[in-house]
Amino acid sequence: MKTLQFTIPVAHDRTVIVQEDCMPHFYPYLHRHHEAQLMWIVEGKGTLIADNSMHPFQENDIFLLGANQSHVFKSNADYFDDANPKQVRSVSVFFNPNGNLASFFNLPELYMLQTFVKDHTNGFKVPTDHFREVYRRIVRLKEANQMDQLMHFFYLLRTLSIVSKNVPALSGGTNAISENEGIRIGSIYNFISQNFTKAITLEEVADQANLTPQAFCRYFKKHTGNTFVAFLNEMRVHEACKKLTHQKCESISAVAYNCGFNSITNFNRVFKSVIGNSPKEFMISFHKNVH
Repeated sequence: MKTLQFTIPVAHDRTVIVQEDCMPHFYPYLHRHHEAQLMWIVEGKGTLIADNSMHPFQENDIFLLGANQSHVFKSNADYFDDANPKQVRSVSVFFNPNGNLASFFNLPELYMLQTFVKDHTNGFKVPTDHFREVYRRIVRLKEANQMDQLMHFFYLLRTLSIVSKNVPALSGGTNAISENEGIRIGSIYNFISQNFTKAITLEEVADQANLTPQAFCRYFKKHTGNTFVAFLNEMRVHEACKKLTHQKCESISAVAYNCGFNSITNFNRVFKSVIGNSPKEFMISFHKNVH
């Protein structure tokens, strides 16, 4: 499996890196990097795993991820279908708050921005009603050069600090872990995300961590705050939500079985415990809001 630590290519003449990506699907492995990352999803749908929590994403969602926060933007399964090629597009802003920017953040005039960065190490999603103002700041930053780019970056941070008031964090965070532990957790997450639509035994996933099933259960709970079953069910329910709201939605029973559930009764029970509504109520509410 891929290593968790990821290195962002850093230009020698840039303190802030703006990166535009267009590819068949997003990078599929759980990873982290020293830089904080602001990511604008221009095109693409899927699920963001940030530390021990999951969040669906779609076009024009914007997420801030803290420095060294474990994450993966997992594209929906249809993005991996070679017979029907799709693409994803994104614009990311990378900055290392402990690198060259540290001296700037220590200036008294920028104290508010330093506080904002320290208070949001677990990331957040930009509220939908603030998308336009943040999007415009990202575009100005992307199109700027040299010193102007740095000035637009500070304006972007100021805008984020304003719109982030009372916005929940993406995750509760995880305990600091070593590089080896990060690789092991990444291996577990990657295995689950690639196989959750099938039956996964405790023995199979424990084998990914080179642990006995009993030791794995303790290990997973300690490092993620979730039990393995709860995490797996949540991932399956998020996938079911996406399928239920798709234009060409299959029957509820077909969605349940295609997301890894072995019975409709179990699917209904788990879905309601995660979402708060039954699958049918969820669909009715969704279509009512759409129309």
